[in-house]
Amino acid sequence: MSRVRSRGMRPSRRVAVASVVLSIGTWYATGSAQSPIAFGTPTTQVPQPGGTVHAVPGSRAQGWLAQGRSEVLARHGIVATSDPLAAQAGVEILRKGGNAIDAAVAAAAVLDVTSQNDTGIGGDLFAIVYVAHERKLYALNSAGWAPAGWTPQFFTDTLGLKAVPASGVNAATVPGAISGYDALLGRFGTMTFAETFARAARIAEEGWGQAERRHGDLLRVVAQLRADPDSTATFLQAGQAPDLYRIIRNPGLAKALRLIQKDGRDAFYRGDIASAIVAKIRAGGGVMSASDLAEFRSEWTEPIATSYHGYDVFQLPPPGQGFAALEMLNILEVCVPKLGMNLAELGPSSPMYWHLMVEAKKLAYADLHAYNADPAFADVPVARLISKSHAAELCGRIDVNRASGTAASTGVDGGTIYLSAADRWGNMVSLVHSVFSVYGSRATVPPYGFVLQNRGAAFSLNPKSPNLVAPHKRPFHTIIAGFVMKDGQPLMAFGNMGGTVQPETHAQHMVNMIDHGMNVQMTSDAARFTHAHATNVLSLEPQLFALVGAALRRKGHVVQSAPGNAVGGYQGILFTPDGTMPGPTFDKRWADEDRPVNGVYRAGSDHRKDGQAVGW
Repeated sequence: MSRVRSRGMRPSRRVAVASVVLSIGTWYATGSAQSPIAFGTPTTQVPQPGGTVHAVPGSRAQGWLAQGRSEVLARHGIVATSDPLAAQAGVEILRKGGNAIDAAVAAAAVLDVTSQNDTGIGGDLFAIVYVAHERKLYALNSAGWAPAGWTPQFFTDTLGLKAVPASGVNAATVPGAISGYDALLGRFGTMTFAETFARAARIAEEGWGQAERRHGDLLRVVAQLRADPDSTATFLQAGQAPDLYRIIRNPGLAKALRLIQKDGRDAFYRGDIASAIVAKIRAGGGVMSASDLAEFRSEWTEPIATSYHGYDVFQLPPPGQGFAALEMLNILEVCVPKLGMNLAELGPSSPMYWHLMVEAKKLAYADLHAYNADPAFADVPVARLISKSHAAELCGRIDVNRASGTAASTGVDGGTIYLSAADRWGNMVSLVHSVFSVYGSRATVPPYGFVLQNRGAAFSLNPKSPNLVAPHKRPFHTIIAGFVMKDGQPLMAFGNMGGTVQPETHAQHMVNMIDHGMNVQMTSDAARFTHAHATNVLSLEPQLFALVGAALRRKGHVVQSAPGNAVGGYQGILFTPDGTMPGPTFDKRWADEDRPVNGVYRAGSDHRKDGQAVGW
C-alpha cells in the first residue's frame, strides 16, 4: 500500500487500485499460466494495466546504461514530437519535398487531432525558425488576444467574479494557432494548408488509438467535460472516457480541417468556423465578437538571447516566460563561481548541485511573476532582466546552506505540446502549441469538435499587476520555444512542454548538455526537478528524491517525490556538421536536388510522453 500512496491518489482511488492489485495477486496464487491482462489488455477492473506489473527495467549495452533509447540520426530531415503519428506526418511532408516549416505545421496539425488534452486549433502557438538561406533566426508570436469586451469590470461587475475563470467560454481568448500556421507557411513554407493538413484531416475521419497518457488525462477531467454538452458529445462515450486503446474519431474536427484546407485562415477567422466560435461563446454569456477574430494577426518579433558558457541560447520575448530561462542560466553562470563552486564538478548526484539550481530558479521566477506581461501594454525590462549584471546583483541572495522563501503568486498551470523539425537545406523549427489546461476551457465548439483554450485564466484582475486584463491584450503565456547557436551557426532546436515548468526545464537541459556533456536524448532521460513558486514546494522525480531528498530537506526545502508528468516532456534536434562546413548551409545548387544536409541531425524524445523522433 505504501507504493500506491506515493502516487498521490485520493483515498477512494487508493482503495480501488489496492483491490485490483490484491485481486491480481490472488489470481497469481492459483498457479494459472496466463495473466488476466495478457498483452497489457485493459479490463473493467484494470483500465490501465501497466501500473499493476511489478518488474525492474533492463539497461542499455553501451553509454549511460539508464538512457531509455538511442538518439535518432538522419541527414535528409528529422521531426521530434510527443506523438508518433505527428512525427511521421512531418517526415511524410519532408519526403514529399516540403521543408521544415511545412513539416512542423503538418506535425502540429496531427497533434491538434490526437492531443486535445494538450493542444488544438482552438489554442495558441509560438515558434522560432532558423532560415538557412538567410542565416537568420525569426520569432513568431501567435498568442491570441482578449476580446474587446474584456475589461476588469466585465469580470468583477458583470460576472461577479474575483478572478478570470479557469474554465468555460469566459476563460477563452481568441485562438492564435491557425493564424500562426498561416504566418509560417506564408513566409517560409513551400506548401499550403491543403497539403499540410491532409494527414490530420484523414486521421480525424478514420480514427486513431487512445494512448495511455492521453487516456489518463481524459480520466482526470471527465466531470468537467460533462458540464459542457458539446464536450460530452465530442470526447466522451455514454458520458464516460473511452477505454484505453479504443479507436477515437472526430468527424466534426475533420470538417473544420477540410474547411481550412480549402479556404485557409479565413475559414477560421471570418468564415463558418468563426461564426461557430462566436455563437458558442455568446451562448455561454461571453462577449467575443466577429471583429475580435477577424482583426487578429500573428506577430513576427525578434528573439531574445543570453550566452551560457559560450553558447547562445534564444527564447521568445514576452508575453512568453522564456526570459526566465535565460535569467536562470545567467544566475548559474555568474553566481555559482562566486560561491566557490562549479556545477560540472558538483554533478547531478550532489545535493548542493540541486540546491543551487533551485535557488537560481526561485530568483528568476520572482522576476518573471513581477514583470511578465504583454509588452504592448506594459514595460517589461527584458534587457535588464537577462543581463549578466542583473544576475550578479542577485548572487548575494543565494544562501548555500539554507533554502529561501518565495512570494505568494497565483495562476493556472497547464499542458502543452512541443515539437521540432529540420530539413536537408538546414532550416530548423522550434514550435510550441497549447490549449493551456488539460482540454483547455473544456468548452467545445460545435459542430467542429475542438476545445477553446483557457489562456484568459492567466490574466490578473489586480489593478497593480502588469498582467491586468484589457481589451486585445495578450495574457502572461507559459509556452516557450528554445534555440541554441554557437559562433553564429545553428546548433539546436529544443523545448519542454508542461506549463510553468518550461523555463526551469529549459535551463536544466542546457546545464545537462553544456556542463555535463549529455547528448540530446540523455538530457531527457535524466531526472528533473520542478519547483512551485506559489507554495515553495520542491518536487523531484522518485529516484532523484531517493538520492538527494533528505539532504535538501535538511537545507530547509519543502521537498516531495513526484511522478514524471510533473516535469513535462522534452523534444530536441541537434545539428552536428561533417567537418567540412561549420553548420547546416543552404546551397542554391541543391534546392531541387535530393541531397542531404552537410552533416547529421541528432534528435531525442521524452519517454514521459507518447512520442518519438523520426528521420530519413
